[in-house]
Amino acid sequence: MRYLMIPLFTVLASPAMAATGPFFSLRNTNFIVLLAFILFIAILMYMKIPAKIGAMLDARADGIRSDLDEARALREEAQTLLASYERKQKEVQEQADRIVANARTEAVRSAQESKDDIAASIARRLASAEEQLESARAAAVKDVQNRAVTVAVAAAKDVIASNMDAARANALIDESIATVKAKMH
Repeated sequence: MRYLMIPLFTVLASPAMAATGPFFSLRNTNFIVLLAFILFIAILMYMKIPAKIGAMLDARADGIRSDLDEARALREEAQTLLASYERKQKEVQEQADRIVANARTEAVRSAQESKDDIAASIARRLASAEEQLESARAAAVKDVQNRAVTVAVAAAKDVIASNMDAARANALIDESIATVKAKMH
C-alpha cells in the first residue's frame, strides 16, 4: 500500500500539477481543491445525504415495483377480458351461423310452400277454367239443341200446316179427346 501511495503523492506533488509551491501548502490550488472535496464529502456524510439518497432511491424502486405490479395486474385483467371477449365473439359467431342456417332452411321451406301454393292455385284455376269450358260447352250444346227443337217445331209446323186441312184437323181433335177419356178412366 505504501508503494501505491508514493506514486500518487509524486503525481500530485509534481511541479506540473502544482500551481505554486509544495503540495501541502495553502498556495497550491490542487491541495485546496482536495481539501474542499474532502470537506464536501464530510458534510454529505454528516448530513446523512447518502442515506437520504438511498431512501429516496428505495422509495423510487418501491414506486416502480408497485407500478410494475399494477401493470402486471392490469395486463392479467386485460388478458382475462380479451379471453372473455374472444369467447363471446366465438359464441356470437356460432349464433350468427345458426341464425343464417335457420334463415336458409326457412327460406327453402318458404320457397317450397310458395311453389306448392302456386301449384295449387294453378290447379284451381285450371279446374275453374275446365268447369267454365264444360259449362260453356254444355250451354252451347243446349243452345244448339234448343235451336234444333225450335227449327224442328217450326219445320213440323210448316209441314203439318201444309198437309193439314179442316177435316183432318177435326178428326185429330176428336181422336185426342177419346184418348184422354180412355186414359182418365
